[in-house]
Amino acid sequence: MKEAMFYSTDPSGEVQCSLCHQSCKIKEGRKGLCGVRENRGGKLYTLVYGNLIAENIDPVEKKPLFHFLPGSTTYSIGTVGCNFLCKHCQNADISQYPQKEGGRMLGTTRTPGQVVDGAKNSGCSAIAYTYTEPTIFYEFAYDTCRVAQNEGLRNIFVSNGYMGAEAADQIIPHLDGINVDLKSFNDKTYRTVCGARLKPVLENIRRMKEQGVWVEVTTLIIPGVNDDEGEFRDIARFIADVSAEIPWHVSQFFPAYKMQAYESTPPETIHKARRIGMEEGLRYVYEGNLRGQGEENTYCPGCRTTLIERSGLRLITNRVTEGKCPDCSAHIEGVWV
Repeated sequence: MKEAMFYSTDPSGEVQCSLCHQSCKIKEGRKGLCGVRENRGGKLYTLVYGNLIAENIDPVEKKPLFHFLPGSTTYSIGTVGCNFLCKHCQNADISQYPQKEGGRMLGTTRTPGQVVDGAKNSGCSAIAYTYTEPTIFYEFAYDTCRVAQNEGLRNIFVSNGYMGAEAADQIIPHLDGINVDLKSFNDKTYRTVCGARLKPVLENIRRMKEQGVWVEVTTLIIPGVNDDEGEFRDIARFIADVSAEIPWHVSQFFPAYKMQAYESTPPETIHKARRIGMEEGLRYVYEGNLRGQGEENTYCPGCRTTLIERSGLRLITNRVTEGKCPDCSAHIEGVWV
């Protein structure tokens, strides 16, 4: 247990958490929506500092990040808990664990130094804070990011983009890449499906890009929820307005958690989303979860030659040379070796 960051206490002893945009007001002995931050005696404590529920070596393409050290591996970590309540959560067994198990925490204790040593000894190029929302284990992520940075490792967040402005600004100098899950372009969908709001996510995508973090965006396309052509265009136009160089991953949905009754996304819907993204000026749009049937390759926006060829999460070839196309010398945006 460790005292949390980003909170204030009023005279009654109630805590106001400002770590994320849920802005939980937490009474004595109670926890925030994430289930892992508790008010004890007017102080807010994180209950998952170094308490890892998952610790694995993953290809960076799994995050998914396609323009960030392609073919490299990440040392991926996460804890229980989440600040969203997504009805379609693929990892609900760990994201909602504290709520389901009466506040019980689960995991293996690690220090930031142990995580960094694990990454280095495994030959990983980066540490990915993932599986659940990394904001909810911010204190451990922040400490680990700083140690990793000093040891020459990169840091990656796989995030719902809901962290507060102060928390975002503090982590950004230590963050190299982020994939933000933009779940919809409809605030009502955010409220009813995820228990959150749209605007803070959009603000954080823009903030990260403007402050120099490499950004990629993922949208899971759910039939009848966010598969409208107009919504595809709204998302693509927003991303292009921030930067046309941001890769957009449009991914197939499979029934999960509280949305078991929904159908999987037809491949043609994913193809449509990609086509619309390209029409709206995005340079890189990728199709995910289609099991070999989706467009996963990177093409030069100048001469359209194939630069990076992928098969699922496996890198086949990478022809990007010093951030340029070897055929026409066009600049290819990303983080390269």
